[in-house]
Amino acid sequence: MEMSSREFAHCPVQVLAAAERGETITVTVNGAAVARVVPITHDDVLPYTTDPMGAIQLPDLGLPDLTDN
Repeated sequence: MEMSSREFAHCPVQVLAAAERGETITVTVNGAAVARVVPITHDDVLPYTTDPMGAIQLPDLGLPDLTDN
């Protein structure tokens, strides 16, 4: 399936539904392909949710703890 960026902007839910059905959608700007929305498989999805920042490890600077007790 191919659609313009304007069509894509007006119906993103339908685009995602098409991808979920297995369709590949090519998005165009002024007739030129600029992006592709493709379906993913279970192999592409991690088995757990991820934090985009990842675990934050702060260095121990040896300073006193300033938390209220």
